[in-house]
Amino acid sequence: MKQSVTMDAIDRRIVSELQADASLSSAELAARVGSSTASCWRRIKALEAEGVLTATVRLVDAEKVGRGVNVLCNVRMKSHARESIVRFEEFVRSRPEIMECFSMSGEWDYLLRVVVADVSDYEHFLMRTLLDHPSVGGASSHFALSLTKYTTVVPV
Repeated sequence: MKQSVTMDAIDRRIVSELQADASLSSAELAARVGSSTASCWRRIKALEAEGVLTATVRLVDAEKVGRGVNVLCNVRMKSHARESIVRFEEFVRSRPEIMECFSMSGEWDYLLRVVVADVSDYEHFLMRTLLDHPSVGGASSHFALSLTKYTTVVPV
């Protein structure tokens, strides 16, 4: 299990502010968290070095780019041999429509969140891609009707 990084109140405010708006200048961020610009910059670099802060990205509205259908797909593996798992996880990382993948406890081995244009697009992915993978033994799909909450903000 990964060990937590020790952060003080200013580090936590920096992380919270950057999660809300990563485009803040160092001066704006320092003013918001009550720190000097130089100290704030050093703290950001230390948080990056610790792996607390990772990639800086811009979030995309999936509906506006024609990927408004979210499907939660449970996957069952044919085999739990290490080679099968490695091949499946490499496959998952290579597929742009798979947004998230969780290894699960319980009845299913993985839970995928897949974004597609429509039901036909998902059917193509499911029948000709996912179920064709040699490691996959079965899948169960659930279409999201609406989105109640979506966030990338981790509570700190």
